[in-house]
Amino acid sequence: MGILDFLSGQFIDVIHWTDDTRDTMVWRFERYGHEIKYGAKLTVREGQAAVLVHEGQLADTFQPGLYMLETNNMPIMTTLQHWDHGFQSPFKSEIYFVNTTRFNGLKWGTRNPIMARDPEFGPVRIRAFGSYSMRVTDPAKFMGEIVGTDGEFTSDEISFQIRNIVVQEVSRALAGSGIAVLDMAANTADLGKLITEAIKPMIAEYGLSIPEFYIENISLPSEVEKVLDKRTSMGIVGDLGKYAQFQAAEAMGKAAENPGGAGDGMGAGLGMGMGMAMGNAMGGAMAGQAGPWGRAPAAAQPAPQAAPAAPPPPPVEHVWHIAENGQTHGPYSKARLGRMASEGGLTRETLVWTQGQSGWLKAGEIAELAQLFTVMPPPPPPPPPAG
Repeated sequence: MGILDFLSGQFIDVIHWTDDTRDTMVWRFERYGHEIKYGAKLTVREGQAAVLVHEGQLADTFQPGLYMLETNNMPIMTTLQHWDHGFQSPFKSEIYFVNTTRFNGLKWGTRNPIMARDPEFGPVRIRAFGSYSMRVTDPAKFMGEIVGTDGEFTSDEISFQIRNIVVQEVSRALAGSGIAVLDMAANTADLGKLITEAIKPMIAEYGLSIPEFYIENISLPSEVEKVLDKRTSMGIVGDLGKYAQFQAAEAMGKAAENPGGAGDGMGAGLGMGMGMAMGNAMGGAMAGQAGPWGRAPAAAQPAPQAAPAAPPPPPVEHVWHIAENGQTHGPYSKARLGRMASEGGLTRETLVWTQGQSGWLKAGEIAELAQLFTVMPPPPPPPPPAG
């Protein structure tokens, strides 16, 4: 121990902490020999708390303000009297500064997929990720449960444990919510509040709180998303027969715009096909009409009969979901809804939803379902009067 170090340790009596990092949660004031002198001034700034550990025990917690400390450690003469301890006072006091501001932008995510039962798709695997903020609300408990005697404790040392708690509650909430995967994006705020309330008791045991919690995304496996995209494309296309005709017309137009190159043969063939089709259509229109000189043709040939058109594809059968008392039921076919309407389980005011619908609507406002209520017979007439 150098004499300068010894002397400098005796006259430092201002204790404070200014933090220029963004991840330090606890910092111990380094005092020579851990000897906080009698009458030392302690400055605690806004966004901080100070914990005094005296003789190995947590003595007091200080909120923002200016304090004067009175401990068993005396100034330089007291230290000189402890020559039998190697000039080290047997009375030790330590000051730990605790950062009580929010630590923002902390990430969480499900490492493995969550198995859930979707009301429309059945069993599905989903992933989720997001962010949260954390702050120290009980400095004494945080020191006793987590920090211990660590002289510089950062948020990285506790964030891994917090993430495990978050992912556990996220998995439980998503798997047991009963919300359809396609509707979860519209309910992330409510799910976030539910998860925050579930986490609160466990986090409080560490002296922490979660002021903000966000679910940024809920996703399906890539293979399922590809199939879902195809299903969405089919819904946008609509009539497949008309779409095929449109595609053929587009192809013929592109071939006509490119008369040269390797597409000459194809373009010529398409042009001949279009010409024959137009000729047949014109011949059928001119059959039975006067010739170009005002005379009827000698022998009007009947127009060739066109091949019967293929029947259009059957309409897509919709499946329907019903919302009652804050819960969803289904899916049900239209025939099942018809039976429910006849039994009184479905009315015009019942809220229903199907794939491609923007939101929940009343059954009586949907043309496809309104007919279920019009075919019902009127109430029977009253019985004739007795007599």
